[in-house]
Amino acid sequence: MMRSLIILSVVTVLSASSVEAQLGGLSKGLGIAKKANDVKGLEFTEAEEQELGKQVSQRIRDRYGVVQSEAVHKYVSLVGLAMAQGSTRPALPWQFIVLDTDGVNAFAAPGGYVHITRGALALIQDEAQLAGVLAHEIIHITEKHTIRAIQKSQAVGMAAQDRGGIMRLAVGAAYDNLIDRGFGRADENEGDEKGVAIANKTGYAPNGLVMFLTTLKERNKTESTKNGLFASHPDMDDRLNRIKKQIASQKLAATATLQPRYAKNITYKPVPLTSLASVEEGAAGLVGGGAKPEAKKAEEKKAEEPKKGGRLGGLRGMIAPGGGESKQAQVTASGGARGVDKEKLTPGGPNKEPVAVKIAATEVAAFKKEGGLS
Repeated sequence: MMRSLIILSVVTVLSASSVEAQLGGLSKGLGIAKKANDVKGLEFTEAEEQELGKQVSQRIRDRYGVVQSEAVHKYVSLVGLAMAQGSTRPALPWQFIVLDTDGVNAFAAPGGYVHITRGALALIQDEAQLAGVLAHEIIHITEKHTIRAIQKSQAVGMAAQDRGGIMRLAVGAAYDNLIDRGFGRADENEGDEKGVAIANKTGYAPNGLVMFLTTLKERNKTESTKNGLFASHPDMDDRLNRIKKQIASQKLAATATLQPRYAKNITYKPVPLTSLASVEEGAAGLVGGGAKPEAKKAEEKKAEEPKKGGRLGGLRGMIAPGGGESKQAQVTASGGARGVDKEKLTPGGPNKEPVAVKIAATEVAAFKKEGGLS
């Protein structure tokens, strides 16, 4: 085990110089594809996966802002790390980022970047529920769901791109997929199944995710439009039944909920869905509340890029939710498809700056011992 773990609330683990050294320099081209015209050969090294996640996480942070609380980030990181240690990729430089928005959502970017909103923390009622949500996002990363979605996309025009261009396309596609499209049914089910197993293995009550999703279902009962975590996930009743059957059939029996510890560390109050503020759908909305005019113009220009030629539209416009089901390509959180997604369009905070949190391996062990975890 590493003597210590260093967690940063946003993408700061790899410095610009170290990334360039590991990847051979973006200016020299990334070795992402074995052959520029062989889409099936689109492969990512672990360093490239982390660079992809770093850039995607930066965009998410720019959109929603970051809660400027070291204490909150440390607590969420401790819960996340406790489970990441039991995942299939414990050595990833895991980072747990709390986004400064009332919308209830969570996003997993490649390479170990797990994001959860302040609104989700406010709705969660105990540590087992937080563990269930984070475990689900951890599985999206360990199973490389975003990477697989990119690999499966019909990336026309890919052959025309140099390797640096491929990375730029991959970043845009991954960000769009996380924010506007979501994962496919198979990926979401895998996130539930393996996430619940990890939470139970760590010692958390496996029904934590069920309890949170039930609360989320109640929050959305009056809505005709799917919002936030509902926008791309499978039917909620089917999902809940599937998780309950798994817990029973696999005899998952861990018991820790740790509500008092959660209440001590997280004091946010949920904002009703009907009271959420919204930013305008479209390019300006992508920037979030309080964006500077020049930032909005940059987003508008970025939004227009695919219209100017086939190259940029190749990957960003065609990536479909992962999971192997063609019908899932129609799943989208866009306003045009399902009405306005209030959770997604809730404005974020103005501060995008990282909150550095240092956590030693001994602290994770002590945190687990204090909670009676495995």
